[in-house]
Amino acid sequence: MPDSCLDDDLAALDPALLAQLQSQGFDAARLRGWEHDLLRAGPEVNRVAGVVAAPAAGDVSDLPERGSPEGRRLERLGLDALGDGRLAMVVLAGGMATRMGGVVKGLVEAIPRATFLEARLAEREYWQRVGGAQLPMWLMTSHATDGPIRESLGDLIDGDRVGAFVQSASLRLTPDGCLFRGDDGLPSVYATGHGDLPEALAASGLLDRFLAAGGRYLWIMNLDNLGATVDPLVLGWHIDHGAPLTVEVVDKQEGDRGGIPVRLDDRPVVLESFRLPEDFDEDTVRVFNTNTFIADAAALRDLRMDWSWFRVEKTVDGRPAIQFERLVGELTSVLESRFLRVPRLGAESRFLPAKSWEQLDAHRAQIAARIKPMLAQVRDSP
Repeated sequence: MPDSCLDDDLAALDPALLAQLQSQGFDAARLRGWEHDLLRAGPEVNRVAGVVAAPAAGDVSDLPERGSPEGRRLERLGLDALGDGRLAMVVLAGGMATRMGGVVKGLVEAIPRATFLEARLAEREYWQRVGGAQLPMWLMTSHATDGPIRESLGDLIDGDRVGAFVQSASLRLTPDGCLFRGDDGLPSVYATGHGDLPEALAASGLLDRFLAAGGRYLWIMNLDNLGATVDPLVLGWHIDHGAPLTVEVVDKQEGDRGGIPVRLDDRPVVLESFRLPEDFDEDTVRVFNTNTFIADAAALRDLRMDWSWFRVEKTVDGRPAIQFERLVGELTSVLESRFLRVPRLGAESRFLPAKSWEQLDAHRAQIAARIKPMLAQVRDSP
């Protein structure tokens, strides 16, 4: 395959598609850089350089018992912040649920008569009533989910209290460096990962306006983990420790793969499995990152970092494709972070992922127990 393959393919892109991609942050020069630096390097290019060790004593803290003196103190801190309008919900809603057939996850019913999006809206309304103040909810969408989510929200989107902003998009490559085309013959577009969040949120203007109005904290959560709801106890814990980032972790179960807290050159960070050195035994770390964070809004606004881009192998239309992503967990590499172990089992579980129909079926009863009271209060109110 000639070296000019990618340049030729980019030059032949439909102008309308190119304009749409550029409006969503596509950078042809950056794609050429990924092709040059990452494509042929293989999976090893993703591994970190440095000394990786299991978390040190005290790196992972347990959530205090709800109702204990300490728990009540922290819960009061969280309720005060809610009452002062200092919190916003940031919902990661860009995924296309490939393990569920490529549906827009927000529009899937989490329980009968309530989609994931409706559940998050009910959660917002519930805590607004508890706190007596506005609780903004902003959704980071993608090229694939933005239109359907905006259509579903309709007039609820007002630009600040309920908002949506689009993460970046790029184009997949073949293993030999050409643009990957799907079975429809078109270039294959993908979203470049939830690490897009700080830049996309800053570009939306939502963050600056929130801070100007006295906002302080951002609760970053996956759309499809309805265990990770707003909780004044967890919010109070974040406020109390004073570091700019809280990372929720849960006890590991067999088969869990993803991000874990470790020490990289003696700094507590989250690393994904594919970034760990080959000789590191990740089973020595018994907790697992849930991709739920509380961040100080000002720290996110002032963030300056060089993101790592990762080479990711996918199977698209039955053929190998390569894409390049960044991950929001890398915030721990620049923001001082605290790891909080929250419940995974029982009524207090904060980790009820629904990445597949099987996971959704397995967690549906717990999801219903969590969100039905909020839905009932919102729907029964005049």
